[in-house]
Amino acid sequence: MVDAPAPRLTHLVVIASGLVRLAIAALTPVFPDETYYWEWSRHLAAGYYDHPPMIAWLIRLGTMVAGDTALGVRLGAVIAGVVATLLLCAAARRYVGGGGGERAALLTAVIFATMPLSAAGLTLATPDAPLLAAAAATIYALVRVFETAAGSRDSAAWWCGAGAALGLAFCSKITSALLPLGVFAGLLSSAASRVRLREPGPYLATVIALLVFLPVIQWNARHDWVSFAFQLQHGFGGTSGSVLKRELDLLGGQVGLVSPILFTMFALAVARTLWPSRPSASYPIARVVAVTAVVIFGFFMYSATRRRVEANWPALAYLPAVLLLVSRAGNARWDKWLRAGVVLAGILTLVTYVNAFVPVLPVPARRDPAARASGWKDLAAAVRRLDSTRSRPSERIHLAADRYQEASALAFYLPGHPETYSVNLSSRANQYDLWPPFAARAKSGDAMLLIVDDVEGTHPSASMLAPHFTTLEKGPLVQLTRNGDLVKNLRIWLLGGWRGTWPTSRLRSGT
Repeated sequence: MVDAPAPRLTHLVVIASGLVRLAIAALTPVFPDETYYWEWSRHLAAGYYDHPPMIAWLIRLGTMVAGDTALGVRLGAVIAGVVATLLLCAAARRYVGGGGGERAALLTAVIFATMPLSAAGLTLATPDAPLLAAAAATIYALVRVFETAAGSRDSAAWWCGAGAALGLAFCSKITSALLPLGVFAGLLSSAASRVRLREPGPYLATVIALLVFLPVIQWNARHDWVSFAFQLQHGFGGTSGSVLKRELDLLGGQVGLVSPILFTMFALAVARTLWPSRPSASYPIARVVAVTAVVIFGFFMYSATRRRVEANWPALAYLPAVLLLVSRAGNARWDKWLRAGVVLAGILTLVTYVNAFVPVLPVPARRDPAARASGWKDLAAAVRRLDSTRSRPSERIHLAADRYQEASALAFYLPGHPETYSVNLSSRANQYDLWPPFAARAKSGDAMLLIVDDVEGTHPSASMLAPHFTTLEKGPLVQLTRNGDLVKNLRIWLLGGWRGTWPTSRLRSGT
């Protein structure tokens, strides 16, 4: 590590890692969840079924610059990742202060350049990218608050900045609510920090954050609070299986996304901050930061007792934790382990990047996360061939799938990006349920090409639709493969002569 780095070295690391992400973003196929968010960007709104709207607006800005391409879909997310890292470096610089501040900023840049959680996660167009950028801005403003005197004009100004940034975090992902919850718990945790609750700043920040978030609240009020209900069910809905296995899966996911060494060091840094051998002058802000990290991560540990938690969900906890990690640099033993953690994280990221182009993981394609982006062009080509052979002047053909993944991928990869439908008869409800459905757009006599999983016999969704059409025909099998290894089998069903009616219920409405 460099003893006294210049600020430009930190900026160079951030920009270089951002350019690497940009290249990866442009060259790797778009994942189905990303095509789903891309569909949102074609129907801009103040909210969506699954998440608040920030990712849709970022994608729209990116596609205005680079078109409906992988680069266009991900451009905004990559830029948000660069902004997040710069803000977190600035927070680390001021949090540590003095001669160690710039070293802390550089370490932060290096950690976020090498951890798979950020190096890969901030490449994809998901709600995590704007969430982390807004959360980093919130944490930076909070650090600035603790540099000012309680009740001063400067303190109020930085509290207002924190509120505005927090509002943008709310507009990115509902789980951002854990950030102010953690900060509030941290402010309550010591007498030195409780004094901040006597000034107007925290309450101004709360009002500002809610005002920024107000359009999302209003959208939810008009749609039966669907986003909030979905996220509550998503995080707390009961499930079967072993609680111990879910907890171990969560921890295992963190080890893979952060590296076992850095994950252990994050935990140690938080623990040593909460139970210091000798409190330092920065103890009030340090305790707030540590408690915030614990509250966020603890929430997902609790959520795992109810249902499976995806490995990326606790990502927000690492933003405050990284400040504690880099603030302990300077100790020879700590620095030795930190170097090892960064190297191991870099190796994991390199493997992740290489695996995006060439399968190197010793797992079949159906279990390889990178393979989920494979085969969609083949599906689009099969639909085009079938559509062209069945085209009749008197019959309009509509494209549909039973899940949002297939429906949105079809729209993205087909020429002209046609409108598609997700009928959701045997899959969970999603944003397609809030857009005009097939039954509202089609006319009697129209046809449908339906894409579903290949099963023995007739797919249940095709069976449910059959009474509402005059003909049902089993179409071709489409195999999604990666380098010849099977990812999944899909089947196209052809339904002709729509009768003008539609099923009144689903087969199931699970996740």
